[in-house]
Amino acid sequence: PGRVISKLLCSGEKEVNLAVQSAKAAFKIWSQMSGMERSRVLLEAARIIREQREEIATLETINNGKSIFEARVDIDISWQCLEYYAGLAGSLAGEHIQLPGGSFGYTRREPLGVCVGIGAWNYPFQIACWKSAPALACGNAMVFKPSPFTPISVVRLAEIFTEAGVPKGLFNVVQGGVATGQFLCHHPDVAKISFTGSVPTGIKIMEMAAKGIKPVTLELGGKSPLIIFSDCALENAVNGALMANFLTQGEVCCNGTRVFVERKILDVFTKEVVKRTQKIKIGDPLLEDTRMGPLINRPHLDRVQGFIRQAKEQGAEVLCGGDLYVPDDPKLKNGYYMRPCVLGNCTDDMTCVKEEIFGPVMSILPFDTEEEVVERANNTKFGLAGGVFTRDIQKAHRVVAALKAGMCFINNYNISPVELPFGGYKASGFGRENGRAAIEYYSQLKTVCVEMGDVESVF
Repeated sequence: PGRVISKLLCSGEKEVNLAVQSAKAAFKIWSQMSGMERSRVLLEAARIIREQREEIATLETINNGKSIFEARVDIDISWQCLEYYAGLAGSLAGEHIQLPGGSFGYTRREPLGVCVGIGAWNYPFQIACWKSAPALACGNAMVFKPSPFTPISVVRLAEIFTEAGVPKGLFNVVQGGVATGQFLCHHPDVAKISFTGSVPTGIKIMEMAAKGIKPVTLELGGKSPLIIFSDCALENAVNGALMANFLTQGEVCCNGTRVFVERKILDVFTKEVVKRTQKIKIGDPLLEDTRMGPLINRPHLDRVQGFIRQAKEQGAEVLCGGDLYVPDDPKLKNGYYMRPCVLGNCTDDMTCVKEEIFGPVMSILPFDTEEEVVERANNTKFGLAGGVFTRDIQKAHRVVAALKAGMCFINNYNISPVELPFGGYKASGFGRENGRAAIEYYSQLKTVCVEMGDVESVF
C-alpha cells in the first residue's frame, strides 16, 4: 500500500494500431474455426485459471488492494465465465425459415470483428473475462485496456489465452489512460466497444463511438436502493446490507448504498449493522482473516472522505467509521485505509444519498409504506441494481417488478452468477454482460433469402 509495484509504458497511437492490426490478423483465423474448436480453447483457458487460482488471486490483491478472500471469489467467477461461454460457443446458430413455393430464408449469427474492452480498477481480472469470454466465443478478437490503476492481472490473462491456444494476437492488452482509450475508440478497424466505468467517461465513449457508428455496451455507475421491510429475517438483512456496501472496500458499481429501512425496525437494524460494521477486520489484504483492504489510491480516498465531511455538514450522523485507519504493521502505514462508515439521519436530498461515493459508506434512510419506498428508490438517474429483504414473497416480486433497475436481488445482494445477465437501466448504461444475453452484443445477424423458382419481375 502506497508503494510503486511496477511501471508500465502507456500505449500511444502506434502501439494501439499494432494491437488492432495483430487482432485483425488473428480474427481471420479464429472466426473461421467452428464453435466447438473455439469451445475447447476457452475450456483450456478456464482450466489454467482454475489451476493457478491462488497465484492469480494473489496478483489481483496486490493489483487492487481487495482481500485475498474476495480475490479468490473473483478468480472463480472468471474461470466459470470462460467455461459458460465455452459451453455456448458450439451452440451458436441461426434459424431456417420456410417461404412459399419451396423458397426459404436463413439467418447466420456472425462475429463483429475486433472488439475493444475497457475495464475498471475494481474487478480487473473478472471484468476482462466478462468481456473477452462472450467476445471470443462468438468468434471475435479483442483489444483490452485495463485501468491505469490496475494494469497487471489482465496481462496474465493474455498469457493464459495464448497458452490455451488462441491465435497469436487474438486477445491483446494495451496500457494507458484517456489518450490510449481515445485511440482505441476512434480506430477505423474497431467494430465495437464495451466499457465499464464512470458515467462521464461512458458519455465520452459513446460520443467517440458515434463518429464511427460503432455499437457500445456501457456498464456505468449506480446508486442502488436496498429495501429492508420489517418482516425480513433480520440477521439475513444485516448480512445483505454489509454485502451490499463493503465488498472491495465499497468500490463496487452495483452496491446498494441507499439502505431504506422500514421505520418499525429502524433502531434494531441500525444498531446491529453498526455493531457488525465495527467488527470488520481491516489490514493487510494478503492475510486470511482480513476482510477489508486499502482503497485504490490517495485521490480516491480523499474524495470519499470529502463525501463524509459533506454528509456531516448536511446533517447526516456518522454512526461509525469514516475516519482514516492506520494499521499497526509499519509496512502498511502509508496505505490508503479508512474505517467502513455508516451514516444515519439521512434524507433523500443529501449529496451522500444522491451521488455515487464508490467507497465503504452506507446511508440509512427510514420509510413507512411500500408505495412510498418504491417511489423514493426510483428517484435517481441511475438504475443498475436494487434489493429487497422480506419474508413476504408476493411483496418481494411486486417491489422488484416496480424497481427501475437492471439487476435485482431478493433476500441476497451482490452475487453475480455468470449464467444471469448483468447491466443497467437509465444512466447506468445499456447492453448486458453474462448470460445468453451477452451473445447479442458480440455478434450480428445476417439474413439470407433463397429463391427456388423463377424471379417474378414487376418490370
